[in-house]
Amino acid sequence: MNQYLFLDKSIKPTVAQLKSVLAASYKYWSEILKKINSTHEKVFLEWKFYSSKTGWTGKALLNKRNLFFFRPFNNYFTLTFVFGDKAVNEIERSDVSEELKKELLSARKFAEGRTLSVFVTKKSDLKNIYKLIEIKVNN
Repeated sequence: MNQYLFLDKSIKPTVAQLKSVLAASYKYWSEILKKINSTHEKVFLEWKFYSSKTGWTGKALLNKRNLFFFRPFNNYFTLTFVFGDKAVNEIERSDVSEELKKELLSARKFAEGRTLSVFVTKKSDLKNIYKLIEIKVNN
């Protein structure tokens, strides 16, 4: 069970707090940010407080377009994407892991698309993340 962090609406997460809770996985979050910012202009992280049960969530935006949602946990984080049909088809043809493809294809389809959450705990997770970000940007 994921234990949500940053549940106080009056305290937006800081870099120091993220480094503390993410621990070793903070370097992967930092790598993702560097990679995005080196390949795409005008990407920024906007913090949103959705509820007292789930706390603060980072929303990554390219211009005004949603790329993914970032949620920190103790020692890891998740990135959650919403993909439309065109992007789902592209993911099916890509070299994204079969496990993630299966998860995406079995996800309930909403008007906005299908949701895929990826747990990031190790460096090898980044290959899939980078591919998913590129597919999201291009579709």
